[in-house]
Amino acid sequence: MEEIKTGENKPVTIEFFHDVLCAWCYAFSPRLKKLAQQFPEHVSIVHRAFALAPSTDGIERIFGSKEQGKKEILEHWRQANLNDDEHRMNPDLMASRDFDYPSSTPGLTACKAAELQGGNLVHGRMFDRVQKAHLTDCLNIADFDTLKMCAKEIGLDVEQWEKDYGSEKVKQSLNEDFQQARMYGVNAVPTIVANGKHKLSGAQPYAVIDEWIRKLI
Repeated sequence: MEEIKTGENKPVTIEFFHDVLCAWCYAFSPRLKKLAQQFPEHVSIVHRAFALAPSTDGIERIFGSKEQGKKEILEHWRQANLNDDEHRMNPDLMASRDFDYPSSTPGLTACKAAELQGGNLVHGRMFDRVQKAHLTDCLNIADFDTLKMCAKEIGLDVEQWEKDYGSEKVKQSLNEDFQQARMYGVNAVPTIVANGKHKLSGAQPYAVIDEWIRKLI
């Protein structure tokens, strides 16, 4: 593999559009993290929220009923789990849970509230923890106590995080991400956008994103 030489190449900012509900994002996220670690002097990641089911009745409206929605979504989990390098998803466990499948907004809001304490790095940590709670532990991420547990586990000031969670600043930040997605024409996740113009969608294998970023650099 050709070496990337420091000082000879362009920096690349990657905006990572994702939803806490998205099983394919869960599979893809570690690959993007690996990419940033491989090219620390050239690649930076900006986390962007994208809501697949923004409202509490979103699943019902998309699939016709809550029950049918959960059934179809868990089939997506099974397919995404084959794509995941570590096969971390537990669709059968989630199928046994008696709570309604959650909407996107509580988990995304939790991530944006975390971002106020440590920028994109902390947003990413919270996103990873909430996704683990949802897709591996199969907890109810619409439950505020579950999100609060995630905030505590990644080392946030939980009292401040709670205040930020309900703030207008976080709502505005969330809406700005949604507007950015519309501006780029992002309509599915995971999607990454490099330097505001180069777009790549889907849970691509690491070799694909490695080749993509090398061309951009």
